[in-house]
Amino acid sequence: MPAVINKFIQIISGLLNKGHARSVRTKKNIVLSLGAKGLSIAISLLMVPLTLDYLDNARYGIWLTISSFVGWFSFFDVGLGHGLRNRFAEALAKGKFKLARIYVSTTYAILGIIMLFVGLLFAGVSTFVNWTSVFNAPAGMERDLGALVLMVFSFFCIQFVLDLVGVILSADQKPALNDLFRLISSAISLLIIYILTKTSGSSLLLFGLSVSGVGVVVFLLINLILFNTKYKRFAPAPGYVRFRYARNLLNLGVQFFLIQILWIIIYSTDNIIITQLYGPEAVGPYNIAFRYFGMATMLFNILTAPLWSAYTEAYVKKDFDWITGTIRKMKLAWVLLAFGCVLMLLISPYFYKLWIKDKMVIPFALSFWMCIYVMAITWGSIFVIFLNGIGKVRMQLYFAVFAGILNIPLCILFAKTFGMGSAGVIVATIICMSYGPLLAPLQYSRIMKGTAKGIWNK
Repeated sequence: MPAVINKFIQIISGLLNKGHARSVRTKKNIVLSLGAKGLSIAISLLMVPLTLDYLDNARYGIWLTISSFVGWFSFFDVGLGHGLRNRFAEALAKGKFKLARIYVSTTYAILGIIMLFVGLLFAGVSTFVNWTSVFNAPAGMERDLGALVLMVFSFFCIQFVLDLVGVILSADQKPALNDLFRLISSAISLLIIYILTKTSGSSLLLFGLSVSGVGVVVFLLINLILFNTKYKRFAPAPGYVRFRYARNLLNLGVQFFLIQILWIIIYSTDNIIITQLYGPEAVGPYNIAFRYFGMATMLFNILTAPLWSAYTEAYVKKDFDWITGTIRKMKLAWVLLAFGCVLMLLISPYFYKLWIKDKMVIPFALSFWMCIYVMAITWGSIFVIFLNGIGKVRMQLYFAVFAGILNIPLCILFAKTFGMGSAGVIVATIICMSYGPLLAPLQYSRIMKGTAKGIWNK
């Protein structure tokens, strides 16, 4: 038996270490991410029934809506994170380590200033907002909701800056480490919530503190450790802050910023729209279905995550054969994923029954459209990741502006006017994100053939 295990390990090791050095890094990251994301999925699945035991359906819906609302403010990085990822990867590919540190220091400084200003402004405005009306919450929760929103937003602002270390890891083609750190944070939150179910009555404040506060503590420690060890040469420092380099970050970053607003509008408004149309209780089933099929999206993201910066490096070094070969492999992987999604759809009623028992009813139509959504977005991501990595995002930006304007009216049209309920919201989302599955493959093809002109090459 030990000999068989050793042989198996040797085979796996041989497969992982075979091929181009860039491919080897990618494969190792995929394997490590599979482990980290697999455990993250397990934690996410455990978190739902545990949360429903601790919070009732209404409070659970309120929490999901608050999370979506706070997520809107992630656009305040003005695309700096994505700009840093591409510029840092380019600097590493060219061996310009001092320039890489300047980009890191400048990004931390600018984003820190922005989030400090946003946090203080939000704290001032928050006192005048009736949060029970915003979240359609039961009467009598105004005081707790005000404190909860302010606390969650404050933690969000801090972690928003701390999360830049994950951008650096991804740019250095080590996204699996970022996945591992997020797994640690989620595991600690799960443990604390489990303890709360045994020792405390239902409290949105304690729940919010457990979920939001833990991430801040974990990523603060990660920043301190990495910038004093492996990434010491890139550690952010006042002496390396060069605001004139902000233009290099923002030229590309602003385009990512505007695209990011689109996705925030499309994804984060779903819960708000459902809450306003059908009440907070309807948010739960939508998010249960989203999380279930989101496992397939997460699995595919594990394959694509290491490729963004790998494409940046390959394009800078004009290694086009590696790019086309990698895209071809990703297409084959998507075919397998599509079969998996259909299987997930067929067994979804039984899985929901096992997972959440009779606490919620998930309409089959909602599961069907979630399945279509996942297949569409993962197909598009094969090409969008490449285009993001090489900075050819102008067409995506223009489509984002159009889709961002169209999203909310479409959601209301399909959900309310056509009577599709919450399933109509995801149908509208599929239409609004159609750039990925329809236009991105054409743009990729033209760029690789050298025939891309005008907007197709910007």
